[in-house]
Amino acid sequence: MYCFLQETQENCNSQRFFNVSSQSSRNIKVVVVVVVVVVVVVVVVVVVVVVVVVVVEVVVVVVIVVVVVVVVVVVEVVVAVIKLGVVVRVEVEVVVVVVVVVVVVVVVVVVVVVVVVVVVVVVELGVVIRVTVITQIIIIVVAGGVLLMKQ
Repeated sequence: MYCFLQETQENCNSQRFFNVSSQSSRNIKVVVVVVVVVVVVVVVVVVVVVVVVVVVEVVVVVVIVVVVVVVVVVVEVVVAVIKLGVVVRVEVEVVVVVVVVVVVVVVVVVVVVVVVVVVVVVVELGVVIRVTVITQIIIIVVAGGVLLMKQ
């Protein structure tokens, strides 16, 4: 049990303080599973967006889809946390996992959008760069992997 604001030991029994129970490891496992599913969905959506942008070359579609993906990810994480019942008694580990995952997903989505927009602008300017869809996907996956490794 953690004391909030370094108060006395008697006050530690109050419900105002963070309570780390045996259930916290189960909660973390459930949150990790939910986060992995959300990340897989985001990756699939990003790959589809890359293919659409390469074929249609519409930057507006990228911006709209990225906004939708970010909103969906945030909503999924919030719903998962609410379903676990950790909103009333916040557990430190769950909060850290959720914050880290949201930050990583947002960073990866932003990097993918920047890469796609740069490729579309270069193609629109008429510069002769022959990049296949598969090469672009590989570049984006490698860039995302490098970002995740730096975290």
